Amino acid sequence: MTRICDPFAYSEEPVETCFWNETASAAPRAALSRDIAADVAVIGGGYTGLSAALHLAEAGRSVVLLEEKQPGWGASGRNGGFCCRGGSKMSGAKMRRRFGDVGYRDYQLTERDAVDLVADLISRHGIQADIHSNGETSLAHRPKDLRGLEDEAREVKKLFGVDADVFGQDGLAERGMNGAFYGGITTPIGFGLNPKKYVLQLADVVENAGARIFGDTAVTCIEGEDGAFVLHTPQGKVRAGKVVMATNGYSSENIPNWMRGRYFPAQSSVIVTRPLSDKDLEAQGWTSDQMAYDTRNLLHYFRLMPDRRFLFGMRGGLATSRRVHHAIKGSIRKDFETMFPGWANVETPWYWSGFVCYAPDMTPFVGEIPGSAGIFASYAYHGNGVALGSYSGALLAEQIAGKSTLRQPDVLTTPPRRTPGGSYRRLAMYPAYLGYRVLDL
Repeated sequence: MTRICDPFAYSEEPVETCFWNETASAAPRAALSRDIAADVAVIGGGYTGLSAALHLAEAGRSVVLLEEKQPGWGASGRNGGFCCRGGSKMSGAKMRRRFGDVGYRDYQLTERDAVDLVADLISRHGIQADIHSNGETSLAHRPKDLRGLEDEAREVKKLFGVDADVFGQDGLAERGMNGAFYGGITTPIGFGLNPKKYVLQLADVVENAGARIFGDTAVTCIEGEDGAFVLHTPQGKVRAGKVVMATNGYSSENIPNWMRGRYFPAQSSVIVTRPLSDKDLEAQGWTSDQMAYDTRNLLHYFRLMPDRRFLFGMRGGLATSRRVHHAIKGSIRKDFETMFPGWANVETPWYWSGFVCYAPDMTPFVGEIPGSAGIFASYAYHGNGVALGSYSGALLAEQIAGKSTLRQPDVLTTPPRRTPGGSYRRLAMYPAYLGYRVLDL
């Protein structure tokens, strides 16, 4: 297994003080200890892998899911809990040029469908995930970012048939969103949740549907054998007719080799405050339970959770070492105090980091790997994997089972190009991040 980031990033240390670990836990799934067989083997126990396993099991397939750590250990158990649109970072103009107006519209509707799919999973299976927020709010961090919000609202109405709320700086306080912003837009699609509760309860649902989950089971090699695949692990082998790769930002360069150069892990970091009193909330003037983010390219995302703690996250450093992880803690705290000065003295005892995953073309991929018939992959949700990861897993299940009830836009099924540089390709992100910082001024 070949990883491109510092070993620290794949250790337990980045999540030692993760708030979500205080809210949900599960008995460890046992490791694979013998050779077994299944129709489909799924690698990765996050939203994508679990959703794929669930929908395949519901379609009558025998499924084995293998997770190197435990279900929800990676991004699915440590993200900000934003179930919303935004799985692609390709601009709308570029997407229209490349995929046409129909392709653009089809993808946008898919992102809405992804939110609906998560809501349906939660409702249908009685998952208790601390849901709140009526959609998402984008807050302008510069006056010029207000330009075009009315056009955006009209586009939202045209695409989704819902009314977006556009407001200026004078509307922040009345909406309970007082902060260093100049206004914003609220689109009533999406909701906030506890990602750890969602992923752990989804794992239970998967097992109840008949799929088998093995934790602490790293796949070290995939071989083709007599029209099937053999997945090697330290403890045993799995023979399967199809394979699903659902490892996202925690992928390996050589499992399979096709992944090499087609993904970019990027750090995202989060802090959470102690519970805020009414006096604390009044001091800042933030009382809304809307999940929100600012208009920066290297954005900040934040929300007041049902237990009255405030979550604040941002894109982290590019290096992935222990030193950088701890240095970012000071940077994120500084940004928090700058944006919410009324809480400058409020403690933030929880801090953690993890990977989001980018693709070279800034679009997700969901489909069969070219040149490797029978191996499917889904990844690169660009920081919005709660909804799109769950949807993509279901879409992979349909591709394998030969169904076509879900929307399958060309944007998702177009394979990403390979970028040069091998394990050093992340160096290209340094000038990109520098450019984003200049654009965000």
